[in-house]
Amino acid sequence: MSTNQTTIEGSNSFETNLYKWVEQEKKAVDLMNTIGHLIYDKAVELVLFRHHLVDSSVSEILKKHKNVQNYTNLPVSIFDTADLAKELLNLDITPSKIDIGKLANEWKEEQGNYDSKSAFINDKLNDFIAVERKSLEPKDVILYGFGRIGRIAAREMIKQSGKGQQLRLRAIVTRGDDATAMRKRASLLSNDSVHGAFHGHVDVDTDKKCMSINGQDVHLIHAKQPEDIDYTAYGIQNALLIDNTGVFKDKVALGRHLQSKGVSKVILTAPGKEVPNIVYGVNHKNDINIENDDIISAASCTTNAIVPVLKVIEDQLGIEKGHIETVHAYTNDQNLLDNMHKKTRRGRSAAINMVITETGAGKAVTKVIPSLENKLTANAVRVPTPNGSLAIMNLTVKKDTSVENINQLLRKAALEGDLVNQIHYSTDAETVSSDIIGNQCCSVFDSPATIVSNDGRNIVLYVWYDNEFGYTKQVIRLAKYIAQVRRQIYY
Repeated sequence: MSTNQTTIEGSNSFETNLYKWVEQEKKAVDLMNTIGHLIYDKAVELVLFRHHLVDSSVSEILKKHKNVQNYTNLPVSIFDTADLAKELLNLDITPSKIDIGKLANEWKEEQGNYDSKSAFINDKLNDFIAVERKSLEPKDVILYGFGRIGRIAAREMIKQSGKGQQLRLRAIVTRGDDATAMRKRASLLSNDSVHGAFHGHVDVDTDKKCMSINGQDVHLIHAKQPEDIDYTAYGIQNALLIDNTGVFKDKVALGRHLQSKGVSKVILTAPGKEVPNIVYGVNHKNDINIENDDIISAASCTTNAIVPVLKVIEDQLGIEKGHIETVHAYTNDQNLLDNMHKKTRRGRSAAINMVITETGAGKAVTKVIPSLENKLTANAVRVPTPNGSLAIMNLTVKKDTSVENINQLLRKAALEGDLVNQIHYSTDAETVSSDIIGNQCCSVFDSPATIVSNDGRNIVLYVWYDNEFGYTKQVIRLAKYIAQVRRQIYY
């Protein structure tokens, strides 16, 4: 073959591949348009194997389509997802959350059984069509405290608001309500050194003591005592209050919120005493009485990270004993520079030291998975990163296993069943802590790092977690469940 022929063929190949990519980009634009109509006109949210598609760019949508093949082992075509999504526009469908990737894979396997994509969609989503519950009554939400978790929760609730369904942020309670403090809090919401700028509009009316976030008015309230606030004076009724201050941690203290007018339920964003401690996806159905339980704990970020994976291993292999070491990003509780601190070692500078400290995660696990009582020990090392943590679980199991078996168990749990929102199955051997910032799941299972001893009974598992965003997503999932505003789900 001559040099000229090689050049011509190379040029043709370049043009062909570029044309194919541009066609995919056009289809992604088509999908984006459909996603917008579905979320705003029908309160139907599309995800791609649990990855959010709302507000995604063309490049992000195509990247997500390519990446899911790594752990599904099946290619997902943008042409299939876009066409199937468009069929949803023709349905009288209830508010729901639908995995368009799962539907696309099912279409590829089952299309021979249907005359058209329309017939396939109607069959698969028959329970979602023309059902009695056509709309959701949105639940008023109050954020008591506006720190790291509170601000991320505010961002997410505003982002998910759509036409006002599900959770509706109505008020934020903080210390201090002068004009300077209000502007500073608005600035902290708009700009975040870890999670980046908020992609929306934030404005403050200091006279009305109100923050406008993407057109939603949120009252800024100052109070010294929880029971002193009359939320009904702000038009807030039967609200769900999310306490993220870390000040009130037992049933009596948290019960003070219920003494204020306008609050009906309370969620604590920390481990709680004398109240149900919940890891959503694991024990929310069994350990919550929605009608009678008015105060509920969302446990800790570490508990939410390790419990889903421990649940899979306990159910499938059985756990005899184990130790969990968390390598945790530093927090506001630590000192920036060496200074006095009531906790051992935490007084030393967080920015330049690894600091051994205690964690209650080992005991907290047993509140969610009682069968693990007295089987686990736990400790923590705080390290000089602002976010992104790692749990290292050294476990002795009851059944012989292998790396392949362990990874397959976690892969299946990430794709099917009750834990698809909790476990992200990572296949990337180059993952580091900054890579998991912003991950929607509370547990990012690092499959390439799995270790199994020669006897097949001792295993070491590595689970990453965004101790801010991933945990907050769990809090919001729990909030929707308690508020009874969860949409129907097709996963």
